[in-house]
Amino acid sequence: MKRYYILIIPFLLLSVSCLKSKDDIPNTPDPPKQPPVQTVFEWNKIADSAQTSLPLFYNVAEKYYTANNNSSNWVQYWPSAHVLDILVDGFLRTGSASYKTKMEDLLTGMYAKNGNTWINHFYDDMEWMGLASLRAFQATNDNRYKAVVDAVWPDIKNGWSMDLDGGIWWNKDKGSKNACSNGPAAILGARLYKQFGNAADLDMAKQIYNWERSKLFNTTSGAVYDNMDKNGTLQSSPGWIFTYNQGTFLGAAYELHKITNEVNYLNDAIKAADYTIANLVTNGILKSEGGGDGGLFKGIFVRYLTQLVIDGGLGADKKSSYISFLKKNAETLWAKGTNKQYPLFNTSWETKPGGQTDLTTQLSGMMMIEAAADLSKKGLF
Repeated sequence: MKRYYILIIPFLLLSVSCLKSKDDIPNTPDPPKQPPVQTVFEWNKIADSAQTSLPLFYNVAEKYYTANNNSSNWVQYWPSAHVLDILVDGFLRTGSASYKTKMEDLLTGMYAKNGNTWINHFYDDMEWMGLASLRAFQATNDNRYKAVVDAVWPDIKNGWSMDLDGGIWWNKDKGSKNACSNGPAAILGARLYKQFGNAADLDMAKQIYNWERSKLFNTTSGAVYDNMDKNGTLQSSPGWIFTYNQGTFLGAAYELHKITNEVNYLNDAIKAADYTIANLVTNGILKSEGGGDGGLFKGIFVRYLTQLVIDGGLGADKKSSYISFLKKNAETLWAKGTNKQYPLFNTSWETKPGGQTDLTTQLSGMMMIEAAADLSKKGLF
């Protein structure tokens, strides 16, 4: 019996055998490249999240704010004033009555911790509280905040003397006249004039500004020096040029420009802003100035630069460059400088913090986030 064997050649093998080289293998097209995922920053929601961190720094029983989120110690007068400012930001953004309650409670606790008075040894501390209280009064029409302004403004003006040709002392020891006690005072005087129309307040604001400009401002570079001591020695070391002094000087220049329409004020504001953006940064991000008092510094600069951007009469190119700077800082802070578990912010906006943050540092981050929410609402981000 014959056996027949059938040879079966697989189709695949046959088909491959027709290829003359590997170069004849048809190319499989690469899948289409997907565009990079763009992070969407919902600034209003982010600002709501940031505001939820404040209870971490709050003594409920005595209604005061603490030095850090693991401390029971009062943060002291001037950071408390900035808490009021940030609560005003939240109230203006949301209209929520919960912010008004927190603002009222802060007044109660802060007044008690300061010895049942609004008067303080440091003139700059009272100026911060005056500025925050005036904003709170404008936002709520609650005369309790006007009463704070009425208490501190006369005492602040008593800090002016003709020693060193004018200027307001830093504190009642009269050891130096500082940018931090003159820039905010000029802002407060100008805003009081706009609110109540007392020409003497505008005159005072101009005098203070002119003194600071002549003694502490480098009209070539735009740097604002920290202080001049009672003997007339200027502290002009680069290590003593701080973002908050840049911010309050440009803030005072902005206020006086809005009132007078004199372009010299606007030019000064731009110079101070440009110096900061060029020199007080790391990788285009406002640099860390440490914790403690320094934690608050760059948030103050952001507050006044944002005001200049929104309503400062800047040229289109300059306005665009400042917006880009603020946007980069805000996005970097939220993407890199935030522990979102709480959330907590870091002194460096490029590095995630651990589980403890000074309230001053936290407030700077919150100021940046609230500024971003405001700029976004106005269509500038």
